[in-house]
Amino acid sequence: MAPFWVGTGWKMNHTRADAAAYAATLRASPLPRAPDLRLFVCPPFTALATVVDALGDCPVRVAAQNIHWAAAGAHTGDISATMVAECGATMAELGHSERRHTIGETDEEIGRKVRAALDAGLIALLCVGETGLERQAGAAAEANVRQLKLGLRDVAADELGRCIVAYEPVWAIGEGGVPCSPADAAAVHGALRAALKEKAGGAGTVPPVLYGGSVNLQNCRELAAEPEIDGLFIGRAAWRAGGLLAVAEAALAVRRAMAG
Repeated sequence: MAPFWVGTGWKMNHTRADAAAYAATLRASPLPRAPDLRLFVCPPFTALATVVDALGDCPVRVAAQNIHWAAAGAHTGDISATMVAECGATMAELGHSERRHTIGETDEEIGRKVRAALDAGLIALLCVGETGLERQAGAAAEANVRQLKLGLRDVAADELGRCIVAYEPVWAIGEGGVPCSPADAAAVHGALRAALKEKAGGAGTVPPVLYGGSVNLQNCRELAAEPEIDGLFIGRAAWRAGGLLAVAEAALAVRRAMAG
């Protein structure tokens, strides 16, 4: 079976001491070394190097929560992909709904960031997701495919293997978020995968498509049971290392049972 991805974005949480303790818990567990599992964490910039160092040889991938599209320059408060890579991170989370809707990032900017991440040797984790109004209008698939195509517009087919897509419906994120039903999530994943296959043609690898949006230990099994879902991107339910490991273990058990 293809590896199942499970990751978490910490948002603006965890000091360096917190991050080191979190990473130490992951390192002490045998789960991250499972050959059919890919774990990743997205710490704040201040904790990237701390997490990388604390993980040591533990194969948990570390992602920045954002990068700037420029390699250097007069961009006060921003951090480049090269700087992130220098910290030891191997991934960059791009296009999260909070950056799209709170900060106002555009699809054009996000596409430039995807290009910058790949140019720096990072895996680009592109987040897409429809609003509640788009969902109510029956335009969920259309909205997500549009974001996907614009985010990957400067990515060649043979570079798709260095990308990951995370579907995170805006209305399902945060404290007041309502989890997307597995069937609805799978439908959007199917539309995204079709668009990715079209872009890949015969020259590229189709990236995994993860689901994120109020994922927790209670719903992770039914989400993992959907063949269209290649992984889970968790928020607050994994802000403690034990939460990440518990969800990963539960979801992986489902995928292994499906594989026979």
